[in-house]
Amino acid sequence: MAARLTAGGLGTIAPPRSEDFASVVIACRPKVFRFALASLRDRDAAETVAQDCFVRAYQGWDHFRGESSVETWIMQIAVNLVRDHLRNRKLRFWKRAQQTAVPVETMGAALADGAESAERRVLLQEQAKAVWDAAGRLPEKQRTVFLLRFVEDMELLEIAAATGMKEGTVKTHLFRALRTVRERLGAPV
Repeated sequence: MAARLTAGGLGTIAPPRSEDFASVVIACRPKVFRFALASLRDRDAAETVAQDCFVRAYQGWDHFRGESSVETWIMQIAVNLVRDHLRNRKLRFWKRAQQTAVPVETMGAALADGAESAERRVLLQEQAKAVWDAAGRLPEKQRTVFLLRFVEDMELLEIAAATGMKEGTVKTHLFRALRTVRERLGAPV
């Protein structure tokens, strides 16, 4: 049996066939790109990471052991590529992220519906910017867990598999990330 799309995502029982790779790219690319964009806040870097992720997955496709779902395996590659990108270009990344980040107005407009007042839209924009800024200053592991949980809506066990951490470690990083973000936003901890 090969990789297939199931109700719970991409699952596998035996090593996938090479013709299934195209369907995996179609199914997983948006999630990989969103994670990379949320992590890097740079569209070009996110595109590069997403492309590199699928190049590496294709190169290792015949060696996929099926110990996790294909989607989890792909996300693990993406997490590692983002980590490498940040490690190799940390200072340059932050300068570029400041210049090319999604404008707060755009993000706030996407969150607000047409019935919102102008005051409410500005407040939502400011809150969204504050959350992104607070998340962007988290330590690497906390930021990765935070983004996988809240941007990609991954379950704790999926995050553990994608990052190579134990579930308890994921919980600890998520707890600390939430506490830090709340503190930076001035919310009660």
